[in-house]
Amino acid sequence: MIDLSGKVVVITGGSRGIGAAAAVMFAEAGADVVITYAKNAAAARNVIAAVKKFGRTCLAIKADIAKKSSAEMVVRKTVQAFGTVDVLVNNAGIWTYGLIGEMDGQEWKETMEVNLDGMFYMTNAVVPLMKKKKEGKIINISSTAGQRGEAEHSHYAASKGGMISFTKAIATELGPFNINVNSVAPGWVDTELNAEVFADRKYKEQERKKIPIQRIPTPEDIAGPIVFLASDLARHITGEILNVNGGSVLIG
Repeated sequence: MIDLSGKVVVITGGSRGIGAAAAVMFAEAGADVVITYAKNAAAARNVIAAVKKFGRTCLAIKADIAKKSSAEMVVRKTVQAFGTVDVLVNNAGIWTYGLIGEMDGQEWKETMEVNLDGMFYMTNAVVPLMKKKKEGKIINISSTAGQRGEAEHSHYAASKGGMISFTKAIATELGPFNINVNSVAPGWVDTELNAEVFADRKYKEQERKKIPIQRIPTPEDIAGPIVFLASDLARHITGEILNVNGGSVLIG
């Protein structure tokens, strides 16, 4: 039912986890995909191969999107390869521990640069293209932490809270240009990002039981709603924070 044939999708942090699952799902729906990655070229090549199985093209670009010049380079290379950007998924992010009163200022700064600055620079670079053709979809991957806060992760929660507010602000601003801006807010997801904490199987089981649906989602469980928001099925949805957390946090 979802047909994204001819669409070009850019996914930051697309070499693993949610980003990689979304890249493959977008390809299955008929889109060509551009992914950014920071370090793992082998993982990026795996995504390219998975996308090719659906007869679509995937371009992987190594980039530090926390830098304005790198974000602009990604958009420039995408336009050179495909002519446009139809969908932007701001997915790249980091999650680290940080006790307030003890946190290193550098850790705060790095979290803001990757999670917030990267989103801003990428969005700022694609919006002129979308405005020109009066069409586009921007999907920001936030978190339940940005809605309710998260002890020992205040820097992460603050960055995701900023992402949520940014989503709502520009959704209003870009609506007249037929550009939809939404956010998907996962809770726990079984990805590399959480591999260290989930290595403690007792803790993982404890967290699973807290979720009303009684399961920790896979990356594909989050990718589905992302692809939905990029489709015409969601054409009248903008400024929305779509919670994908199994009912663990019931905040709109």
